[in-house]
Amino acid sequence: MSTKYDVVELFAGVGGFRVGLEAGGKWNVVYANQWEPGRKNQWAFDCYVSHFSSGVHTNQDVATVDASDIPDHKLIVGGFPCQDYSVAATLAQGIKGKKGVLWWEINRILEAKRPQFVLLENVDRLVKSPAKQRGRDFAIILSCLNSLGYVVEWRIINAADYGFPQKRRRTFIFASLVNNNQKILYESDVKGVLTKNGFFAPSFSVEDYAQSNSVEISTDLVKITNEFHHLFGNAGYSIGYVAHHAMVKPQVAEGGVTLGDIIEKNVDESFYIKEEDLEKWIYMKGAKRETRRTREGFDYQYTEGAIPFPDPLDQPSRTMLTSESSKNRSTHVILDPQTQRLRLLTPRECEKLDGFEPDWTNTGMPLRMRYFCMGNALVVGLIEIMGDRILEFEKDMGLTL
Repeated sequence: MSTKYDVVELFAGVGGFRVGLEAGGKWNVVYANQWEPGRKNQWAFDCYVSHFSSGVHTNQDVATVDASDIPDHKLIVGGFPCQDYSVAATLAQGIKGKKGVLWWEINRILEAKRPQFVLLENVDRLVKSPAKQRGRDFAIILSCLNSLGYVVEWRIINAADYGFPQKRRRTFIFASLVNNNQKILYESDVKGVLTKNGFFAPSFSVEDYAQSNSVEISTDLVKITNEFHHLFGNAGYSIGYVAHHAMVKPQVAEGGVTLGDIIEKNVDESFYIKEEDLEKWIYMKGAKRETRRTREGFDYQYTEGAIPFPDPLDQPSRTMLTSESSKNRSTHVILDPQTQRLRLLTPRECEKLDGFEPDWTNTGMPLRMRYFCMGNALVVGLIEIMGDRILEFEKDMGLTL
């Protein structure tokens, strides 16, 4: 029987990280937490436990989780919300992060458990937030992880660039407890790490590399909150409170999966656009240059570009959002190849766009929540690749198995 390594999954949703990791056969999720604040029905958690029986599953605010109740593990994963990670200095408590900001719960658990590896996912704008102080929030994350003894590597990855059927750009953060081999590599060969032998590059290859930049990351989180301003590239790493980064151009895979490849036949009539709604869809999808009025009575010029209508089937889809179930400008509309009529994507097709088995969320949740969960999810095929790569990286770096 082959060895499996233990994983803790935070903000588990409907199990995207777990599906991807366990597909490789080397990882075993021993603890998962999923809780949707402000909701009576915990649909995502119910979906999760309907698919997975092993391990401890908790449905509670992560802030109330006692780290001592979490099993020891080799890898911790999670797709945490993009929030304001700034801190304040208080007279009684020293440095304190904003209440309810979930990064600080991850940091708290890492302080207590110190797993060998960390793999996190967030929106692509994370590296440049907030808008008025670019890079501040990301610098806080890097400083926290460096202070715990991790070398941190990040990469913004568009799933479609690597053969998947959705243009979904996400920031992935990989951290590992540093050893001497990593120090030698990461402190001497920036280009090598970002294009050849770091964590991401062997699995998500790049064809071009812009000149790298370096920036010191303070150990003082209050100072970062008040002063840090730096625009990070889409790939980089931080070790010893120095971040090296660059803009890399992905080597786009040829012959990837398209939206048309996942379209199903014999779709229920309820997903087709009604004739009386067509004009509204045309307006929502079209380009606009019009005068609008604020609530205070002031006129302003509103402009926006057109969105393809219908969505092309011969390329990957646009990014799927949590609003996919609604009559919304961003909602996908396709010309059904079988009927030659306009319709919405079905929940099964949305699940396939993220790499889940069809009907994964067909566990009793309302239709709108099935779409919402897929808009919140990640592309599980990327996680399968990363799960395999973690063990390769461990061997490459001579880390303890």
